[in-house]
Amino acid sequence: MAQKLAWAGRRADGLRRILMNEPRGHADLGGAVLTEAVEPGADAGVLFMDGSGFRPLSGHGIMAVTTIALERGLLLPGDPRRVVFDTALGTVRARVERHGAAVAHVVVSGVPSFVFRPGIDLLLPGRRLRADVAFGGGFYAIVDAESAGVPVDGAHLGELRRTGMSIAAAVDAALDLQHPLAEAPSRLAGVIFTAPPREDGAALRSAVVRPDGTVERSPSGTGTAAIMAVLDAMGLLPDAMPFVHESVTGQLFEGRVGGRTRVGETEAIVPEIAGRAAVTGDHTFVVADDDPLPEGFRLS
Repeated sequence: MAQKLAWAGRRADGLRRILMNEPRGHADLGGAVLTEAVEPGADAGVLFMDGSGFRPLSGHGIMAVTTIALERGLLLPGDPRRVVFDTALGTVRARVERHGAAVAHVVVSGVPSFVFRPGIDLLLPGRRLRADVAFGGGFYAIVDAESAGVPVDGAHLGELRRTGMSIAAAVDAALDLQHPLAEAPSRLAGVIFTAPPREDGAALRSAVVRPDGTVERSPSGTGTAAIMAVLDAMGLLPDAMPFVHESVTGQLFEGRVGGRTRVGETEAIVPEIAGRAAVTGDHTFVVADDDPLPEGFRLS
C-alpha cells in the first residue's frame, strides 16, 4: 500500500488537485480512494489525500469511507459489522453499529501510537513554547492553546492557521521525525492546540492545524490517538477510561486504550476511536475541455 501511495503521488496527483482544489473542493477538504488490498484478509485498500498531497492514514477518513462504502454498497464484507482496510501504515479495522442500512457509529482500531519527544522547547518569533510530539498515524506537536496565545474556536481560524504553520516549521527545524519501523524520515502531520472543553462530557477541546494551514473540522482520528498516547504516558488515561475529544466545530470522538504494544523499543498504545459520519451527497465532477484552470487552484 505504501508503494501504491507513492505511485499515486507520482502519477495521479493531477486527479487529486482536480478534486481537492477550488472550485470543486476547498483548502480544508480531504478525500479517499478505494483500491484492491495487498494484505490477505483485508476488504479493501484505501489511500487518503488532501490539498497538500496524498497521506498514508486518516482516522476520521476511515469513519467516512466505512460509512460511504457500506451505505452505498461499494463494499460487501463477510461480516457487515466489520470492515478491514489495508493502508500505507498497515491494517486498520473498523467496527460498525448499524440501524438498518444506515451506519450509526464507527469504531476504528488505529495503528500503535506513542510519544516521540515529550516537552520539547520551540523557539518562535518573540517567544518560546513547549510541545509534546507524538505519533498516532502521523506525527503531531501538541501545545497548550493558552500558552500559544490562540483561542480554539472558529472565529479565530486565521490566527490558528498562522500560529500552527509557524509551530510546524519550528518542529521540523528542531527534530528529525523518524518512525522506529520506517526507513524514510517523516514530516509533521499537524499541530494540535488543546483547550478546556465546551461540550458536556468532553475532556478536551482542540484544533488540528496542518503545516499548510489546513484546519481539521473533526477532532481528528490520528490526532486523537496522538493525544491519548501523551495522556497515557503521563498516567492520565487508564485502560478502562474513555477519552472524549471535542473538535473546533463541537463534534466529539470517544477514544479508549484497546491494547498495548511496543514500536521498536518504545512503549505504545493501540487506540480505539469512535465517531460517526454522515453522507451529504453524490457528486459528479466535470472538467470542461476549455476550462482555463483544469486542475483548480488554491489561494491559501
